[in-house]
Amino acid sequence: MLRGNYTAKVDEKGRLKIPTHFRRKIEQKYGSREVYVTSLTGESVQIFPLQEWETIEKKLALLPTNEKARIIYVMGTSFWGQEAEIDNQGRVLIHPLLRRKAEIYGEVAVLGQLTFLNVWNLEKIEKFLAENPFSEEHAAILARLGI
Repeated sequence: MLRGNYTAKVDEKGRLKIPTHFRRKIEQKYGSREVYVTSLTGESVQIFPLQEWETIEKKLALLPTNEKARIIYVMGTSFWGQEAEIDNQGRVLIHPLLRRKAEIYGEVAVLGQLTFLNVWNLEKIEKFLAENPFSEEHAAILARLGI
């Protein structure tokens, strides 16, 4: 599981240095450095171990090709997305279009989201969390799972 928050740096070439903790977890669980770097909205960057992304693709393939939800999801994640590989220094390149839209420069927050990483501009994630507090409705949904 990928969990927690680590700050990291994006260099001038747009390469994110994946925090060592996350990099080790990905390599141990998946035996690969291959990832899919994408976003649905361009607000943040999602980094999926390629095997996790392929699981999503298999599920999407079950939907008819003319299903609007599938079309929008695939169009968004393809527009922002690129396959990549974590290099020997632990860096992964973020597509320039996505980097610009998500404002991923300098120091960023890298959050574990169980099966993928979510990379945020530090100011944007703080604003998002302030505007979207955990509510009683959220608690009720999670309570159904015993959380």
